Amino acid sequence: MKEVHLLNAGQSTWSRVWSYRAFYLMLAPGLIWYIVYKYFPMYGIIIAFKDFDILSGIMSSPWADPWYKHFKQFFESPYFAQLLTNTFLISVYKIFFGMVPPIALALLLHECRIGWLKRLVQMLSYMPHFLSWVIIYGILIAFLSQSSGLFNRWIVESGGQSIPFLTSTDWFRSILVGSDIWQNLGWGAIIYLAAISGIDPTLYEAGRVDGAGRLRMMWSITLPGIRNVIILLLILKLGHILDAGFEQIYILYNIQVYPVSDIIDTWVFRTGLEQMNFSMGAAVGLFKSLIGFILVVAANQIAKRWGEGIW
Repeated sequence: MKEVHLLNAGQSTWSRVWSYRAFYLMLAPGLIWYIVYKYFPMYGIIIAFKDFDILSGIMSSPWADPWYKHFKQFFESPYFAQLLTNTFLISVYKIFFGMVPPIALALLLHECRIGWLKRLVQMLSYMPHFLSWVIIYGILIAFLSQSSGLFNRWIVESGGQSIPFLTSTDWFRSILVGSDIWQNLGWGAIIYLAAISGIDPTLYEAGRVDGAGRLRMMWSITLPGIRNVIILLLILKLGHILDAGFEQIYILYNIQVYPVSDIIDTWVFRTGLEQMNFSMGAAVGLFKSLIGFILVVAANQIAKRWGEGIW
């Protein structure tokens, strides 16, 4: 091994690249996709500092005066505080309440010794991940509609009054978070199951020899073994804390629940796209990206104290 290492050290950079050409060839499609669809479009960020005119194009559009004009308009908007609060709260609720269920399901599936039951639960739990929010909205209507929903029919037949689940400011955030957890429960469990499969089996054997039960091994072996994956996913979620799930909210919300459901992305869609104010949309998008970048870097620095940083 030492001789191979010395041989590689003596090669030039291009020689080492050529020796791993097969791996770089496999990497190329993903790298090209990121360059074309992620990095190349970044030049469009400059329209956040211009009065963009779609007919003039990006380079010919005049610069905004002052340069922070569109940022100022957003920050001084009467809806800014409400939008930021809704976006932050919905994202935090999804992170806080959505982290534990996939981990719990993965632990239960890992401990399940009945093969057919394990496969059935996995299939039923990750199927919702492949459903669009339009279909999920139809399911929610069937169950939660105030006039014909199954739950409200049970409530009325039991002598109670129907509840406007989908049009009530008291219930709407709970519906958002609950449906998001339901859709992503099985998919998140798959990630944690993959991490659990990488734990050294001898640790469980040693635990059984020491007389540890299943719960004790879950707490002392399994959870510490997937701690790095938990922290990694948490950091990635923090980077999207100002997203809050545009597609889900845009399909589910209505004017009656705007006070608790209107987020930055839905406001930008109405203001930036429907009203053709692209500069405003770009400014708000850049603001969100900067906040996400700061949160990711800060969370990574904190995670490093436990030796679990991404970089």
